[in-house]
Amino acid sequence: MFDFLIAGQNLPFTVAICLMLVITFMEGVGTLLGSGLSEMVESLMPDFDLDVDIDIDADIDGPDIDPQGGLTKILGWLRIGEVPFLMLLIVFLTVFGLVGLGIQSLAQEMFGNLLPGLATGIVVFLISMPLVRLLGGLLAKVIPKDETDAVSEDSFIGRTATITLGQANKGNPTRAKLHDQYGTTHYILVEPDLDDELFEQGSSVILVSRAGAVFKAIRNTSAVLTD
Repeated sequence: MFDFLIAGQNLPFTVAICLMLVITFMEGVGTLLGSGLSEMVESLMPDFDLDVDIDIDADIDGPDIDPQGGLTKILGWLRIGEVPFLMLLIVFLTVFGLVGLGIQSLAQEMFGNLLPGLATGIVVFLISMPLVRLLGGLLAKVIPKDETDAVSEDSFIGRTATITLGQANKGNPTRAKLHDQYGTTHYILVEPDLDDELFEQGSSVILVSRAGAVFKAIRNTSAVLTD
């Protein structure tokens, strides 16, 4: 079995399974520490306007792509924005790895040889995409709604956040967490808006602006405003 897994033709699929296990482990550890990997990934991803009509009963053939909104339609078709990105990545790696190893195992049993890795990988990738969409749709129905509501990060401006890791000064952001209007926790990067300000772990801050993936904040001196 080990020789089968490390065979050159099977390496893409074995690596996919190993990567899935590593990501799952890191997410579990991060969640226990109060800083889930999934939330961090979501906070760093750009906002996409996924205005796509998605229905679990819809045909799972590939989406029609037009030059103006091709990327947006593909992302929407893959359920990104409807299901957490990291969860979809785990689903893809699992499906890609298992389907690939399954096909290679069948080929070895029937023909006595493994199929070429590159050609098999392309075929398995094309098979995996509709399966990821299908499983993503099922996950969207199972995951609590407040965990999948797409919230623009621009809506975080004016909200309070709590520094959760290390210290932050101008030009040196650190992690902070906040709750959106649905009560969902988000992990973001925060730095002081003032040059001489220093935020320590546990500090409460108010977000005043955003520059890419980093939010600028001022110290929260009001006991009324809490995250």
